[in-house]
Amino acid sequence: MFDIIVKGGALPDGSIADIGIKGDRIAAIEALGDAEAGEVIDASGDLVSPPFVDPHFHLDATLSYGQPRINASGTLLEGIALWGELKQVTTEEEMIDRALTYCDWAASMGLLAIRSHVDTCDDSLKGVRAMLAVRETVKDYIDLQLVAFPQDGFYRDPTARANTLAALDMGLDVVGGIPHFERSMQDGAESVRELCRIAAERGLRIDLHCDESDDPMSRHIETLAQEVTRHGLAGRATGSHLTSMHSMDNYYVSKLLPLIAEAGIAAIPNPLINIMIQGRHDTFPKRRGLTRVKEMQAHGITVGWGQDCVRDPWYSLGTGDMLDVAFMGMHVAQMSSPEEMARCFDMVTNQNAAILGLADYGLHVGATASLVVLDAADPIEALRLRAARLAVISKGRVIARSPRMDAALSLPGRPATIRRRHAPG
Repeated sequence: MFDIIVKGGALPDGSIADIGIKGDRIAAIEALGDAEAGEVIDASGDLVSPPFVDPHFHLDATLSYGQPRINASGTLLEGIALWGELKQVTTEEEMIDRALTYCDWAASMGLLAIRSHVDTCDDSLKGVRAMLAVRETVKDYIDLQLVAFPQDGFYRDPTARANTLAALDMGLDVVGGIPHFERSMQDGAESVRELCRIAAERGLRIDLHCDESDDPMSRHIETLAQEVTRHGLAGRATGSHLTSMHSMDNYYVSKLLPLIAEAGIAAIPNPLINIMIQGRHDTFPKRRGLTRVKEMQAHGITVGWGQDCVRDPWYSLGTGDMLDVAFMGMHVAQMSSPEEMARCFDMVTNQNAAILGLADYGLHVGATASLVVLDAADPIEALRLRAARLAVISKGRVIARSPRMDAALSLPGRPATIRRRHAPG
């Protein structure tokens, strides 16, 4: 007897199987015939996927767009300045309310694990307390990892170092930083060195906003590779954004990519945001700022797509849909072959889960019973349609359902309803 059976779904590898769930675990993936269950979800012809994972977000700022004003230039630096104004006047309760609303959006779309950077450049640390409260509230259905992130610079802000250490003492999970925003390249490099020491001493992961710049000489990722190797942080370190690599000399990149691979550093480009805010000083040709995704993957570097922002000082749009993120990344990175498109889906599921180090993730017996039934036949169709989430199961419980995306037609001689799913031949 199962609590839930998801019947006849197509798995991302193309196989067809029933999935039997007991409690919060996947108990069987096989043909279950007439096995009994408290609930049977018919997934015949639909894709059944592990949940979506976002490895890079800013939950403390989300859904604050227009407060106290709009980012008129659309640049990263104005966004940072605007957030600096907002965090002085917003309350802990407002941050909690906005973050929980976003988590509702995430749950409805099968986004069940999020790594969020939390600004520690505030002596009151109200954002840290707010996000810790949110993590506790959503823990039964969303796994929320929190990064201690000195937004205004670990050294540049006079109290950021002390506040970042205090935030880690309060229970944040990951060491963060922003070396390219320090006052000098030297300070940026030294911040990377100290932050890696802190992560190693505390046994934590490290995830740095690294080289989010159009400056090809912003090369803190090289220092990160050196320090990750020095401190034995392989598999626990991430460079987020890495947009300067878009503008770097090809010879230097041919040296850099093997260093990143040897260090065991993962990379998180954020395509919606990076292509919106980078290249703002260019006329034409205009750089779009996305890092070298396919080239990193060719070197065996783990790369995952991140959301970064939804309706905040940096980005006015967004829904929390990781399929939107992968769809945009697929286009900008020119990942157009069937294998590459399928890889984009894997980047917002399995690859992102690996970056976060999620235990018991995936579709296998013994894994946590979290999965999504999508109105699509396979991962590529899910990306093309940004498919509806017909059912979202988190830790053995159905937490969201959505209708199919069928439309009614009133056209002479044509079908009464139309579905945009399409199988060639």
